[in-house]
Amino acid sequence: MSKGEDTFKKIIAHCKEYGFIFQSSEIYDGLSAVYDYGQQGVELKNNIKDYWWKSMVQHHEEIVGLDSAIFMHPTVWKASGHVDAFNDPLIDNKDSKKRYRADVLIEDHIAKLEDKINKEVKKAAKRFGESFDEAMFRETNPRVQANVKKIDDINARFVPAMEDGQLSDLKKLIEDLEIACPVSGSRNWTDVRQFNLMFSSQMGSTGETASTIYLRPETAQGIFVNYLNVQKTGRKKLPFGIAQIGKAFRNEIVARQFIFRMREFEQMEMQYFVRPGQEADWFEYWKEQRMQWHLALGIPEELFRVHKHEKLAHYANAAVDIEFDFPFGFKEIEGVHSRTDFDLGAHQKFSGKKLQYFDPETNDSYVPYVVETSIGLDRMFLAVISHAYREEKLEDGSERVVMNIPPALAPTKVAVLPLVKKDGLPEKGREIFDRLKYDFMCQYEDKDAIGRRYRRHDAIGTPYCITIDHETLENDTVTIRERDSMKQERIPAERIAEVVRQRVVVRSK
Repeated sequence: MSKGEDTFKKIIAHCKEYGFIFQSSEIYDGLSAVYDYGQQGVELKNNIKDYWWKSMVQHHEEIVGLDSAIFMHPTVWKASGHVDAFNDPLIDNKDSKKRYRADVLIEDHIAKLEDKINKEVKKAAKRFGESFDEAMFRETNPRVQANVKKIDDINARFVPAMEDGQLSDLKKLIEDLEIACPVSGSRNWTDVRQFNLMFSSQMGSTGETASTIYLRPETAQGIFVNYLNVQKTGRKKLPFGIAQIGKAFRNEIVARQFIFRMREFEQMEMQYFVRPGQEADWFEYWKEQRMQWHLALGIPEELFRVHKHEKLAHYANAAVDIEFDFPFGFKEIEGVHSRTDFDLGAHQKFSGKKLQYFDPETNDSYVPYVVETSIGLDRMFLAVISHAYREEKLEDGSERVVMNIPPALAPTKVAVLPLVKKDGLPEKGREIFDRLKYDFMCQYEDKDAIGRRYRRHDAIGTPYCITIDHETLENDTVTIRERDSMKQERIPAERIAEVVRQRVVVRSK
């Protein structure tokens, strides 16, 4: 087992033990690729939502929110292309009986070649120091250029096969690249076939009068079909955006890696409507803005990378993924896409309703172009806890597990801990807790030794512990302990809220 796999298993176990994530319907042996968020998890999840919503809606005058229904008219999904084209190309290994997405197998092969290139670059950078010219090295190093050519040759076959739906070409590429099953190690593959990912149901009375309806596979279409409602009622001028957080559903056949790929998940999406011809500039703007949003949390920059799409979706003219280095490698956490006028144009055609914008500056009417930012809330959650999980050996030889969750996102901000459960300390602790609970999510604990309580709060990521001792009763001061450094300082009890507030805000980059 690799170090990453071992760490990932520990993270999953930790999430269960400390109330972050539970398997859905666990008492009935669970439901595959569906999870419930526990008492710590729901707070962390809500804090991520709040951070996104404030930065996207509250801090942008031209962006407003929306909460559209999960059920939509079935023609919405015909217009969007999901009925005809929302498919995954699947392939089975005959020996392991495991099923894979054919495109992911090829993309993982390309990623290995990219990793080889990056390792060469890192080695050279270390060797040459400040004089290192990375661009020149990439252009001239024979090993780097050989791998670049391999990637280009693969994409020359891969991209057309995906765009044209040539499943036999995908299988031939997998065979030619000698891609083996990660489980069995064999190259004994079935043919590639398509599988539609939408969940369907029936609306109305049973029988012939019932109509087929779908659980939405993305939240974006709810924004597009409400574009005109928001634009007119909000009197919005271009450019403007509509943001939404909501559940989406995909019948993932290859669901794995804990909450990374689930059948029921949550998206945080913003569609930014712009004048045609200006989408390239706004695409670059939002690509930069979204990366800064991630970095403002204090997560190291080297854990992120931007991956440019070689094969574009049918609706896009530019697309990048912001990828995070999970314990199982770099994977997509957020997408920024220039969607052109495909969606609004398609809904205008299928609905027969004009979805155009009258531009008072140009005195012209047109269908706006759209730049989309779309982040998986569950994937962001997984990125935060993956980075946060630490096993530390302390100076006294003891060990602790600590979750270095960014303080702004931490489920509990403050723990109030009387040193002992007597001498009036619990009463004083309750008094302080009752003051703080209106400003922060707090916990009060007076059971077990103070050291064990510190360890419990380290394990759930509480950034600050307030200890009430006998000196508190004398001069109304408390000890505030910081999670990551474990440093303690004495402050007046009346300043607790002020000190914590200063330390749990996100510092923008």
